[in-house]
Amino acid sequence: MKISVIGAGNVGATCADEIARRELANEVILLDIKEGISEGKALDLWQTAPVNIYDTRVIGTTNDYSMTANSDVVIITSGLPRKPGMSRDDLISTNAGIVKAVTENVIKHSPDTIILMVANPLDVMSYCAFLTSKLPSNKVFGMAGILDTARFRAFLASEINCSPKDIQAMLLGGHGDTMVPLPRYTTVSGIPVTEFVDGERLTAIIDRTKKGGGEIVKLMGTSAWYAPAAGVAQMVEAIVRDQKRIFPVCSWLTGEYGLNEVYMGVPVVLGKGGIEKIIELKLNNDELELVKNSAGAVKEVMTIYDNMNK
Repeated sequence: MKISVIGAGNVGATCADEIARRELANEVILLDIKEGISEGKALDLWQTAPVNIYDTRVIGTTNDYSMTANSDVVIITSGLPRKPGMSRDDLISTNAGIVKAVTENVIKHSPDTIILMVANPLDVMSYCAFLTSKLPSNKVFGMAGILDTARFRAFLASEINCSPKDIQAMLLGGHGDTMVPLPRYTTVSGIPVTEFVDGERLTAIIDRTKKGGGEIVKLMGTSAWYAPAAGVAQMVEAIVRDQKRIFPVCSWLTGEYGLNEVYMGVPVVLGKGGIEKIIELKLNNDELELVKNSAGAVKEVMTIYDNMNK
């Protein structure tokens, strides 16, 4: 089993660390365009193997995609964060160029791989990789829902003063302010969350979840990496161990929830084939309206990308 991580920044390097620690592959390739960065981080990670007791070999390379050949899974974290004065269109244009080039190089050496997108804007970058790779849609998808539900569950655990292990939650929609947490599908050891948290506090927690990434950026001046990397590793584990886990995943929809040709977070069964099934929840009218609004917002960003390529 071989897994490649493209981008050796905070998220990418931490992904490689999580995957190696869990021994999800024989070999993890860490690739970056900056000379020596991936080699140095990979060497540092490999030197933790005797301490953390794992066999996965972590190897770094500078822009040599031949090292990624025959990867079973490729994780794309490459891209730039939005900077002051940069418009949304600028960010899409810059990162789409990066993701397109990365995807072309990945497919050249691993034509049957599974692509797991982490770069932002997540929904449209998944779309970019799908169009570029020409892979089936079940093999190109994004990590966002696990991160968003993790934030929701963590905030609820703090509010209720209970273990986050006992909280299960589901959300749908785009990765960002239009995501749709579903309190009706949120439980604490099987007990509806509304038995523990009143409506006003639940609304406040949902709002905090939607802005969870921004909260961390304000505190640190940069985006999160521990929780995103943990979410990636959980998805990779479901794939390589064929666990059939049910996760919210940024997926290509072709009629599900009444939505067509849009990448958006929905619950799926994740196994060795990638997305093995998209699960359609029975939403009430209010929930469905929120999902459709979120899809509309994602479509707007996808249209910006489409117009850039005309």
